[in-house]
Amino acid sequence: MSGGQKQRIAIARAIIKAPKILLLDETTSALDAESERVVQGALDKAVVGRTTIIIAHRLSTIQNATLIVVVQNGQVVETGSHDELIEDENGLYTSLIRLQQMEKRNQFVDKAKTITTSALASTSILHGDRYSTSSQRLSVLCRSSAANSCAPTPSHRAEMATTPSDEVFPVPSFRRLLAMNSPEWKQATAGCISAILFGAIQPTYAFAMGSMISVYFLPDHSEIKRKTETYALFFLGLAVASLLINICQHYNFASMGEYLTKRIKENMLSRMLTFEIGWFDQDENTTGAICSRLANDANVVRSLVGDRMALLIQTISAAIIAWTLGLVIAWKLALVMMAVQPLLIICFYCKHVLLKTMTKKAVKAQEESSKLAAEAVSNLRIVTAFCSQDRILQMLHDAQRSPRQESIRQSWFAGIGLATSNSLKTLTWAINFWYGGKLIADGYLEAKALFQTFMILMSTGRVIAEAGTMTNDLAKGSDSVGSVFAVLDRYSAIEPESPEGHKDDKITGHVELQDVDFAYPSRPDVMIFREFSLKIDAGKSTAVVGQSGSGKSTIIKLIERFYDPLRGTVQIDGQNIKSYNLRSLRKHIALVSQESILFSDTIRQNIIYGASEEVDESEIIEAAKTANAHDFIAGLKDGYDTWCGDRGLQLSRGQKQRIAIARAILKNSTILLLDEATSALDSQSEILVQNALERVMVGRTSVIVAHRLSTIQNCDMIVILDKGKVMEKGTHSSLLAKGPNGAYYSLVSLQRTVNATNTIA
Repeated sequence: MSGGQKQRIAIARAIIKAPKILLLDETTSALDAESERVVQGALDKAVVGRTTIIIAHRLSTIQNATLIVVVQNGQVVETGSHDELIEDENGLYTSLIRLQQMEKRNQFVDKAKTITTSALASTSILHGDRYSTSSQRLSVLCRSSAANSCAPTPSHRAEMATTPSDEVFPVPSFRRLLAMNSPEWKQATAGCISAILFGAIQPTYAFAMGSMISVYFLPDHSEIKRKTETYALFFLGLAVASLLINICQHYNFASMGEYLTKRIKENMLSRMLTFEIGWFDQDENTTGAICSRLANDANVVRSLVGDRMALLIQTISAAIIAWTLGLVIAWKLALVMMAVQPLLIICFYCKHVLLKTMTKKAVKAQEESSKLAAEAVSNLRIVTAFCSQDRILQMLHDAQRSPRQESIRQSWFAGIGLATSNSLKTLTWAINFWYGGKLIADGYLEAKALFQTFMILMSTGRVIAEAGTMTNDLAKGSDSVGSVFAVLDRYSAIEPESPEGHKDDKITGHVELQDVDFAYPSRPDVMIFREFSLKIDAGKSTAVVGQSGSGKSTIIKLIERFYDPLRGTVQIDGQNIKSYNLRSLRKHIALVSQESILFSDTIRQNIIYGASEEVDESEIIEAAKTANAHDFIAGLKDGYDTWCGDRGLQLSRGQKQRIAIARAILKNSTILLLDEATSALDSQSEILVQNALERVMVGRTSVIVAHRLSTIQNCDMIVILDKGKVMEKGTHSSLLAKGPNGAYYSLVSLQRTVNATNTIA
């Protein structure tokens, strides 16, 4: 959804709650003039009879407020109604109104530069009796500051799609998985040898135990004591050997597994970063699902290669050694015991196949729960503000219903399999004792050989049965291996590193969209463009305006090649954008999006993010000054080394936006894309940054998406979109000359009407 569409849904969510206190924090900043007028009318009705606090940059949204509080540097500077405040021609509120008049903006630029940046005061001023009545509205006029945040960070929620992947991948190979661990062949060799030796300990212990039992049937007590001491020392030696071998085995396999986990996570993330944006729009590839996949799949695969591989090797070793000893000691009894052992193996194999089939649905349901939990934590402020904790828990409960039912079904089948296994084990004991007793009665076998063979082969059966309990892990491991290789084997529909792609050290920046048909992969039935064409001249500034959802931001996404058109071409410098090496091309393009994205790092690192070369401190400061960010950064305790927090939560929305603009300026690109770049700024900062951007745009191909027409009147070309069609294009003056019948003229008139009450007579 567009920024305006998401904003209107959030407003509807607040209205339907019917609260006694309504908090409106820049609620219409992402809306075009027409949408703002309609939504503002709805809000005016919704606030009747409610205590309402409005934080706004657009003064047209607060003209009817009972009380307007103007805050500067954490102090209340002015209070009063709109009419009372504009009576003071030298007041701060009056100066802010002047700044928002489109016709007079150039007249007041110099004056605006002298105004000191200000901050939002604590909302504790509402605790007084003066503002406690539910019929009053309080508007807090908020402006940027280094010390305080005026607006909370908006939620960065991934778009969700419904288009399933049609790609078919080969069956995952365990051999290929082991090949990824080939650099650790020394640890693998040591681990396998240790597993073989550890597997030999069990039948050796069983052989000694069977021999030990026969000692107590000896008639000579001194002989019993001597042999008992011998076997006791033997068991002690086995214990020491078991300890050392087990440590060696687990160390080496754990080392292999950790290296494999690191390699898988790095390769998966590296591969994901090359995928087209449409892949992330799919439901199964949302932020929560991807994080869960990176965390869980790699760990399951590590367990499969490490612990499960060690268990498999030592089980095979134990089985071979036990069968060999059994045949040597009493081959007739050993053959009978070995003949019934496959019954246990078949039982657990059937359980493995059954659980593997049942696991797929349960894993998918668990991903839904993980995604819901991730979204709830990410949007914790909204959940808290709407007191929706119980609703989230109910949604989580509903999401868990399917995996819970699946687990219940699985427990039934697992119980039946375990009961069958235990029954077969008891049955084999009965057969073995009956046949062993018959051989002793017929003189073919001694009691000592019976106990030795029975202990050796029965213990082996138990080892095989215990190994069978890992079938559930193997089922999960198989799915995880498939998930890992599904990512590693996938080819991006938009390959960023095509070796055959055209690379240019420099481009002129001429952009053209020719006969483009486009629909988002997540909404294939909703056509955004049909036979859409647009030329953007090199070195010129082109503004794109229109109502929310008209396709403005889509143009920027197509130029960035986040998506490919269904039909038609997007060309840069006369070449189809598909013919370029995409990573090389994007080095010449800078983007400032409507929702500024900052990383959990310092302000300095966020500004230099994306710079193709090493930059000096002076260049960073100059870029910040140009974006009107240096003053508030310098006022912070740690300056440019201030930590931005997760997704930039430590900064206000306007502060984040100015850092994003500084980042784009520092990149020094040929093509500059501004998608509502100043929508989060107050009037003073907007004008200063706009003037800075106009200087930066000189000689660059600039595409500006904007709702505020005051920010684009100096552009070389203005394009008016409506429902994916170009309605008009031209300069500001030529479009206004078309008169009332022109689309641009109507938009300007509408914004003038919206701001009319702010005009000083």
